[in-house]
Amino acid sequence: MARETTEVSCCVKYLLFFFNVFFWLIGGLTTGVGLYARFEKTKYQGFFNDIVMDPAFALIITGGIMFILGFTGCIGALRENVCLLKFFSIVLAIIFFLELSLGIFVFVFQDKVEGVVKEKIDQTITSYRDNVDLQSFIDGIQQEFKCCGGETYNDWQRNIYFNCSSPGAEACGVPFSCCHEDTLNTQCGYKIRKPIHTDTERIEVIYIKGCIAAVRDWFKENLIIIGGVAVGLALVQIMGICFANSLITDIKMQKSRWDRDYYN
Repeated sequence: MARETTEVSCCVKYLLFFFNVFFWLIGGLTTGVGLYARFEKTKYQGFFNDIVMDPAFALIITGGIMFILGFTGCIGALRENVCLLKFFSIVLAIIFFLELSLGIFVFVFQDKVEGVVKEKIDQTITSYRDNVDLQSFIDGIQQEFKCCGGETYNDWQRNIYFNCSSPGAEACGVPFSCCHEDTLNTQCGYKIRKPIHTDTERIEVIYIKGCIAAVRDWFKENLIIIGGVAVGLALVQIMGICFANSLITDIKMQKSRWDRDYYN
């Protein structure tokens, strides 16, 4: 039989190749964004002082893994290298099961996860005025999710400027980002937590729902979309594993055929 005939599927080979080229480029971009965030936006490290909780660190690790996997997948598919394809397949399978385990852990231990988030938010509220970047970060969250504080708007009592014992104008107030409208008026939340105001009056001026509950509700409202994205990501990973193993099988069959033809 002619050596030019092949058992390797060109369709699988080049699908896997271009699949990995895409993830190689995305991995490089993600790593670059993570490095920029880590070394340029150092003021956010007041909130993400724990490296495990630092999104910049997560971007660097995720991007690095995607870059390495994309590279090995590209070269393995293009050069029909079984070792690289096995490495790609095994690591991708490990990542898949780690993601699955993480999802189960977050679902089962929701209270613990919320406790960690609550602790971080409390630390951020305490240091709200310490730097402008961190302040903008919290204001953005409160405006986006229409919330105020961690568990409740009264969490702002922890901040030295908004504490009711503070001598300043902001005493017994909340940041302007807690207000329903007119966020350019930075004084809209002043004195709103004073006992003279009823909850009915507060509701007309500020958001009284805590950001933890608001984010939880957002996840519940968008559960179908989040689930769809998770399932789509899982399917892409499973397809990558299947393609890699299919190509490995084809390569081994081709080598066996060549060996058989050689000895015959």
